[in-house]
Amino acid sequence: MPDLLDGETLEMKGSGAKPYVLKNTGGVYSCSCPAWRNQSIAIESRTCKHLRKLRGDAAEQARVGSVVAPRPEADGAEAEAKAGPPLLLAESWDNAQDLAGWWMSEKLDGVRAYWDGSRLISRLGNTFHAPDWFLEGFPATPLDGELWIGRKQFQRTVGVVRRQDRSDHWKEVAYVAFDAPAFDGPFEARIASVRDHVECRVPPYLRAHEHAACEGVEHLRAELARVEALGGEGLMLRRPASAYEVGRSITLLKVKSFRDAEARVLAHQPGAGRHKGRLGALLVELADGTKFSVGTGFSDAQREHPPAVGSLVAFRYQELTEGGVPRFPSFLGVRIDVAGPSESVAVAAEPAAVASVAIAAAGPRRFELVEGGSSKFWEVARDGREVVVRYGRIGSDGQSKAKTFADEAAAVRHVEGLIEEKTGKGYGEV
Repeated sequence: MPDLLDGETLEMKGSGAKPYVLKNTGGVYSCSCPAWRNQSIAIESRTCKHLRKLRGDAAEQARVGSVVAPRPEADGAEAEAKAGPPLLLAESWDNAQDLAGWWMSEKLDGVRAYWDGSRLISRLGNTFHAPDWFLEGFPATPLDGELWIGRKQFQRTVGVVRRQDRSDHWKEVAYVAFDAPAFDGPFEARIASVRDHVECRVPPYLRAHEHAACEGVEHLRAELARVEALGGEGLMLRRPASAYEVGRSITLLKVKSFRDAEARVLAHQPGAGRHKGRLGALLVELADGTKFSVGTGFSDAQREHPPAVGSLVAFRYQELTEGGVPRFPSFLGVRIDVAGPSESVAVAAEPAAVASVAIAAAGPRRFELVEGGSSKFWEVARDGREVVVRYGRIGSDGQSKAKTFADEAAAVRHVEGLIEEKTGKGYGEV
């Protein structure tokens, strides 16, 4: 049977007007058809009739375990791993607590991984297929850390660690350990045990994360500014002499100028202008049901091949509006290491219906575009049958235009169309 080489793609005619794209990325096969995209299982376990037609039932069954039914429930050690490893999770700093004496380290923009003594496991309990040479010199006891390539390389890291072919791409990655959960003792003793192991065994791809004592709020803010200027994500602070706890704990705090969150992709909004014919923005939904658009932070390649409907994406924002909408959301990447804000988002909803829900919020609604040399705002408000639009450069009063429609439904449709057009051009709601 024919097959796809690593990185190779193939178009196959389906029921839609456009052919579906089949791809092999490091042994993970994908298809752009809705049947493959909308499965609520890990991407490496998905298949569809187009992949079966290309590779044959036997090859797909050998790859995913079954081509006619979901994979059977795991039991024993595998089931325990699938439940997720026992991780310590951070709370956010309240911008007031004095953290003098706490241990400060850079917050790495990578993929969290738990070393259980024999393999690397994701937060969801999935095994990372690291090559044996990558794991050389790792201890037989657990470690908590991050698979990391470098600053601003989150999506590249995701692309490597989710591969199943144990390829040389892993040579780009390091496992940076910041704790030893099973070691008996306070944090200082645990991180010292990691450093001792690295110094004695010199494993090629294992590193001990650097920590420094925080001297107070001014020192913290200066270090945060330095790290962010270098393209880092932020800082992590550990309480001195603290134990390793499972779950969220105030003994571990994250400090960032911007906040990160995850949302489920509901729809792709078409682009306009330079982005005509490709993604303009993602319509996404938070766990609490808040819907909004993310229109910035994408590369040209990501606009050509956007995250699938139903996938979980990470985004960065400045703060929440009074209505709970993230201000200045910017796309970071697709998440593979967390289950997401909701496991039951209705991803099959029609985009028009979703947009109507968003429009029901009280106006006026303001959108801004700050990109390159552009610094513009655009506002829209509807009062019954009348729609008022105001626009101009940020900091100016701008100019206004009003239009009256035959009925309220027509006015709502007009506002929806305007918002879709603006978000497609990269405007973000504030």
